[in-house]
Amino acid sequence: MIRVDQAGEYGATRIYAGQLAILGDRHPASRAIARMAAQEANHLARFNALMTERGVRPTLLAPFWHVAGHALGAATALISPEAAMACTAAIETEIDHHYEDQRRKLGSNDPELGAMIEEFQAEEVEHRDTALAAGAERAPAYPVLSAAIRLGCRAAIALSKRI
Repeated sequence: MIRVDQAGEYGATRIYAGQLAILGDRHPASRAIARMAAQEANHLARFNALMTERGVRPTLLAPFWHVAGHALGAATALISPEAAMACTAAIETEIDHHYEDQRRKLGSNDPELGAMIEEFQAEEVEHRDTALAAGAERAPAYPVLSAAIRLGCRAAIALSKRI
């Protein structure tokens, strides 16, 4: 769980970096993206510390997530600010489901990890809601874009669990 969650938070920081590389710091959407990126960086730092503390190795796919995350963020921001928000909404929808599944599986077996997941899940839901309020559903071809990103997110989770 820790490995896949760390990989997901790493990917999220790369997606936001890609979006901000295109939108810059003056676009109206940039403030919200930068705030979400800061929260993701905090999640990543805390998972990194937990990995070190518990001796968990990172996924071997980290170099791929480095490039793929940035590319996804940049590509969606190039389409439109609404497409960047659609990316966030799609990713965070899947992460909400993923974290909920993990919380169910953990039960009371690992209170520290369970509390982290619960805290981060609430912030991910907030990110999804922020993206929807910022016009995610107005993105060009929103249903197709959202479905493709959600599928990719599920695949990334499955791969990071195994590799």
